[in-house]
Amino acid sequence: MLDLTPHRARPHLSASSVGDYIDCGLLYKFGRIDKIKAEFKSDALELGSVIHLVLAEFYNQRKVGNKLLLKEIHESFEAFWRELAEDNSDIQYSEGKNFETLLLEGKELLTPWYNKLPEIEFKVIAVEEPFILTLRELAVPIIGYIDLIEEDESGTIIITDFKSSGRAYSNDETDKNLQLTLYQIAVKANGFRDREILLKFDCLIKTKTPKFEQFYTSRTEIEEKRAIKKIQEVWRGIRQQIFIPNDGHWKCKGCGFKKHCDEWFEGG
Repeated sequence: MLDLTPHRARPHLSASSVGDYIDCGLLYKFGRIDKIKAEFKSDALELGSVIHLVLAEFYNQRKVGNKLLLKEIHESFEAFWRELAEDNSDIQYSEGKNFETLLLEGKELLTPWYNKLPEIEFKVIAVEEPFILTLRELAVPIIGYIDLIEEDESGTIIITDFKSSGRAYSNDETDKNLQLTLYQIAVKANGFRDREILLKFDCLIKTKTPKFEQFYTSRTEIEEKRAIKKIQEVWRGIRQQIFIPNDGHWKCKGCGFKKHCDEWFEGG
């Protein structure tokens, strides 16, 4: 498997870094330029990381012809959650939540996902697939991992990104998501240019009664070009050290750089 470790030490972009820069320039600067350690880790992000590990394990098993039982899924989640979160003082829990409540919440999230999986199983091509995308329009490579790549009976390639969210995604959010566009460009550049490609979110929704929904979309060449243009502008801003703060963003409430942000605003 492609090792991205040496590429992380050199200038590069990723879907998450581009997203950080667009969301808030200061968030990007503090975390990726200044390398400041965040004051805390969000419980929601840590839970999402563990959900990703469980789903990756499930599809790796499916790739070799095995299907895990729901009981095994729950056991896998508990093992990963205990390893990541037990006695981890870096995690900041939301009001009314703690290690034990999220242990239960994770299992409750995975149950409707497991029960609502389509009966027709696509062929699993890759899980957590690393990629390096070099574009002539961009001076640095884009690197990352794609959660899941599958193929249906007609030969269509299906690219899936796993999400755990407090709400369902709208069609507009899915259709305009930059991350999915970037994944399509990467997959086409790495051997699937002649294939029809579908994109989707597999979304585990943390509502009062947990739900699982799949959101399908696709991208045109024009949409790919628009995404590349946006990424070019992100890189131009980074190179020119333009880091515009966005202190009105909804993510501010759970941002681990709030102290540094306040100091930046209040400094001379």
